[in-house]
Amino acid sequence: MIQKNYLFIFILIILSFTSCYNYQSVGLLQDDNIFLPKYEKVDFIEYKLRVNDEVIYRLMTSDETISKLITSDLATSGQYVNSYRIHPDGTIDLPFIKNIPVEGLTITEAGQVVEKRFKELIPDASIKLSIANKTFTIIGEASNGVFPIYKEKLTIYQALSMSGLLSYSGDPKRVRILRETDHGTKILQFDIRPKSIIESKYYYIYPNDIIYVQREPASFYKVSNYGSFIGTITTSLSFLFTVLYYSKF
Repeated sequence: MIQKNYLFIFILIILSFTSCYNYQSVGLLQDDNIFLPKYEKVDFIEYKLRVNDEVIYRLMTSDETISKLITSDLATSGQYVNSYRIHPDGTIDLPFIKNIPVEGLTITEAGQVVEKRFKELIPDASIKLSIANKTFTIIGEASNGVFPIYKEKLTIYQALSMSGLLSYSGDPKRVRILRETDHGTKILQFDIRPKSIIESKYYYIYPNDIIYVQREPASFYKVSNYGSFIGTITTSLSFLFTVLYYSKF
């Protein structure tokens, strides 16, 4: 009778600590319900250049001689080999033009400022400016690495898909983004499962963002499917029966 009680208690312990991953616990784009947070939509804000960002530019003009002279850092492959870092005073220095203020401007606004300065030398100058260091970082329970931002509005889903999405041990309820701001590094924590995350303040990824996926504390006890769940129970019971059998002797 005592052995049966032990067996019953052991099974209860296994069932209480072991569970399976299901759609509600890990599924993305879930409809709003009482178990998920609801996020408000916000307007997309363009990234503004910061100190230590690097930019590259392309000069277009009908004067080929001046164009070749100024853009002498253009490789034969057509790719720029030099980028220009924003100094601590918020300015960049380009060939023949110094101290161009660009900090706090969007890339479009900065391009207009640079073009205006070039027009002082070349009346028909047209400038195309872009960010050289457009990358984000993923750490934690995902494929860690540094990845390029290949489009202006890169979403959190696209960013995570580049690293292979979350692992089963990742906690979708507590994804964090570390983002540099004018007031220091800001930590944004959110649940990635609700559909309302679309177009919320957590939806878009900006240059230099760090996405951190922490490990779910209960993941040690979870299994990825019911087959694994049954296997865990069967193995545990076999071990218990073996112990009880030999304990008679």
